[in-house]
Amino acid sequence: MKENFDEALKVILKHEGGYVHHKLDPGGMTNLGVTKKVWEAWVGKAVGEKEMRALTPATVAPMYRKKYWDAVKADELPTGLDYLMFDFAINAGPGRAIRTMQKAIGTNPDGAIGPKTMQALKDANQKDLIAKFSMEKELFYKALPTFATFGKGWMRRVAEAQSHAVTMLA
Repeated sequence: MKENFDEALKVILKHEGGYVHHKLDPGGMTNLGVTKKVWEAWVGKAVGEKEMRALTPATVAPMYRKKYWDAVKADELPTGLDYLMFDFAINAGPGRAIRTMQKAIGTNPDGAIGPKTMQALKDANQKDLIAKFSMEKELFYKALPTFATFGKGWMRRVAEAQSHAVTMLA
């Protein structure tokens, strides 16, 4: 839902944290969850560590809205589900987030939210869908080759995102 973006971003930025450059992270240099590669594509030029360290919530918010929130049609999704889709789109890409949700809801996992998927999402028991989607996210993360290094954090994030989404339903 449109009114949920600012709160969703605030919660996500708590998870994403500040500047990191972990040698085993394929994303490389990252700040506020934004990789150097993604930020360079967004601003249309190469950036260095100084620019990456200087990112603020206000500077990354438009990018998060367009590349992730809008890409999963979060403005049109039920409350709670909008947050979960946004969160997973940031970590795994909008297409994978949509396909994973479609798998959880039982629609054709084509990576596009069309009328059939949207109706199925709106008709679903939201608490059950949040649980199914969270389970699918866990399966995705467990299959990644970097799970041994980052898995504990990913599993914590899945659980916290699920809990926050359920809280949003109330």
